[in-house]
Amino acid sequence: MLTNPVLVSVVLMSVLCLLKVNILLAIIASALTAGLISGIPLIAGDGGDTIMSLLIGGMGGQAETALSYVLLGALAVGIHQTGLATMLSRSIEKIFGKRAKVFLLVLAGISCLSQNLIPIHIAFIPILVPPLLTMMNDMKLDRRAAACALTFGLKAPYIALPAGFGLIFQGIIASNLEANGMTIAAGSVWRYMTLPALGMVLGLLTAIFVSYRKPRSYENKAVSQSDSGENAVSTAFTTRHLGAVLGAVSAFAVQLIVGSLPLGAFVGLVVMVLFGSIPFKELDETMNGGVRMMGFIAFVMLVASGYAAVIRATGGVEAIVNASANAVGGSKLIGAIVMLLLGLLITMGIGTSFGTIPVVATIYVPLCATLGFSPAATAVLVGVAGALGDAGSPASDSTLGPTSGLNADGQHDHIWDTCVPTFLHYNIPLMIFGTIAAMIF
Repeated sequence: MLTNPVLVSVVLMSVLCLLKVNILLAIIASALTAGLISGIPLIAGDGGDTIMSLLIGGMGGQAETALSYVLLGALAVGIHQTGLATMLSRSIEKIFGKRAKVFLLVLAGISCLSQNLIPIHIAFIPILVPPLLTMMNDMKLDRRAAACALTFGLKAPYIALPAGFGLIFQGIIASNLEANGMTIAAGSVWRYMTLPALGMVLGLLTAIFVSYRKPRSYENKAVSQSDSGENAVSTAFTTRHLGAVLGAVSAFAVQLIVGSLPLGAFVGLVVMVLFGSIPFKELDETMNGGVRMMGFIAFVMLVASGYAAVIRATGGVEAIVNASANAVGGSKLIGAIVMLLLGLLITMGIGTSFGTIPVVATIYVPLCATLGFSPAATAVLVGVAGALGDAGSPASDSTLGPTSGLNADGQHDHIWDTCVPTFLHYNIPLMIFGTIAAMIF
């Protein structure tokens, strides 16, 4: 078990990230380590896959997400340059004033809506959050609490609410249970996932009212090189502002209708150019600003997808699950804890809860049947195992998304200010409440 390529690789990646090694380098080093331990060749031989060919070939799995990030970054920069976002932030500041904790709860609520009511996922973050940073600085709000609020909304709703991404996630759970010989109605999964979701609510409240309740000071810095951060913004609503509104609405509408976030962002940019919100002569500058804001995160998503391909090719996931299954010894409680710990490990490496479900269900469903778990309890174990690690994984969009907004001025560390806080406040409650739910149902 100690030489399992997945275990060694994920531990290495976590340690390197905590030591503040660049996340791209940490992921590549971890992929190389996993490949070498499992015997995947480093140098091409008789036409078989090498570690780097698997890594590079697997990067295509997140190509759409990476392109979306860059285009959304450009859209966010364009909206910011019109002053519309600054006007919005001033309005929000008038409403909330110094009520930082109320603002954080509202931020979590807005994030929830992005999963279920208007399923745009992280697309709202680079547009809404950067112009709010000055207000948050004035409040002396700890951005780690804001990261927890945003990540809560990106995770908890799809776990428990049967709408939007939640309907998709719960459908994946039901279909994979059925594919492995256990039947459960997709429409009933949310009932059993409610208790683990309540654990996340407890984690959110702990982050806001206990862990990060104290003031934390930040400097007021520009969010892009084209903005000094001190330019006066007119309160008059102009055609440029109208174009920015229509651009944002067009981006979301196209994404919802067509199902393509990159196309939506592209249409939004075109609308803003046509309305003069982005002057044609400044289009290159706007695109460069989008790359500066979101380009690095886009590359992290690409490399993380390649890393997941290497992890799957090692065969280490199946080996570690099988070894753990043999060690359970017939105990339902131990079995539940072990399965959730494995889900945490696997998702921390793969970085996606949706993609983890098919991986773990193949082994979990027969094991749950052997241990006497009901279909409801099995659904909980599979669902929570998939969700575990998504909050806290350096390569997850549930952490990369909040960082993209909160670090727009370069004062928010991805690992220590997003990943570690969200890991502690959500994965621990998910483990505890997930185990309780599995034993109850």
